[in-house]
Amino acid sequence: MTTIRDTAEQWEVRATATPFVGNKTSVRTDEVVMPDGEVVHRDYQVHPGSVAVLALDDQDRVLILKQYRHPVLMKLWEIPAGLLDIPGENPLHAAQRELYEEAHVKAEDWRVLTDVYTTPGGCSEAVRIFLARDLAEAEGERFEVEHEEADMELARVPLADLVSGVLAGDLHNNCLVVGALSLVAARSVEGGMDALRPAEAPWPARPFEA
Repeated sequence: MTTIRDTAEQWEVRATATPFVGNKTSVRTDEVVMPDGEVVHRDYQVHPGSVAVLALDDQDRVLILKQYRHPVLMKLWEIPAGLLDIPGENPLHAAQRELYEEAHVKAEDWRVLTDVYTTPGGCSEAVRIFLARDLAEAEGERFEVEHEEADMELARVPLADLVSGVLAGDLHNNCLVVGALSLVAARSVEGGMDALRPAEAPWPARPFEA
């Protein structure tokens, strides 16, 4: 059986510049040598990486949030997610934090659902999407949200309804789409969800300390 796998590779970069530096991300311009020897410019967003959580309750409902996203001028239904703010941070810890802060929920069972590059042609963002099960209300005070998060709506929606919404073109958030369809796929293979990678599985795109 042939293994289909992405492989690490880096072409020669003759020069690099960073014409823009933002609060969390920046824009980089590299002069990259092509296989035929031509040197071309490649502009892309440098991103620290993200985590997302597909939180599934015992009624087969997924916890989702509706949030305003200014670049696309839409309110999108999404799963809890956030940046890897601390270099080398354990992505599981970041995911647990995001689930608590955005939904005030904790989970006992964590698995890696899938790892993706959101837009590899123009951004270095890598996202690890977790599956969280055995949900319960978090203890203590709710996290005080601000900016776009202050206007969020929270819902629990059957997984089947999310899949229907994705296929109908009604739901567009990358992590929600990939997460919901990946979970359906995981259930169809031998071992089901229990065959998913452990929560601390290595992540070459964003190495971390356990």
